[in-house]
Amino acid sequence: MTLPQSAVALLDDPKAYATVITMNRNGTPHVTLVWIEAVDGVPSFNTAVGRVKDRNLTRDPRVIVSVVNPAGNGDYAVFYGQARVTEDGAIEQIDRLAKKYTGRDRYNHQPGETRIRVDIDVDRIGGRGPWVTATSA
Repeated sequence: MTLPQSAVALLDDPKAYATVITMNRNGTPHVTLVWIEAVDGVPSFNTAVGRVKDRNLTRDPRVIVSVVNPAGNGDYAVFYGQARVTEDGAIEQIDRLAKKYTGRDRYNHQPGETRIRVDIDVDRIGGRGPWVTATSA
């Protein structure tokens, strides 16, 4: 699905954080806060190989990402979809996200850590706001 420009703008807002939900092996949700952006028109976040998000998405690519509009008007977007995990561009992305959220040019990379970029092929968008249409909700 092609995201509406309003959704891309929300994802690229430097004050908008995302909550990512993946599924644990036992079927319970794993919920984490992440830095978010739009990459090639889809929601994208970054993590490291071996973390729970990585293990969950390798086993089950279903993912839900929720982003609250930082304008404080009660609008929010929920992106439902399938994750695509890649190392391509992951280092550049985490440095870009560090700049967006902290103002620092580089992320504080941990020795031996392998970063991965998680792009989400969105099936539908829920929530409340200009990004929700009759066909996406």
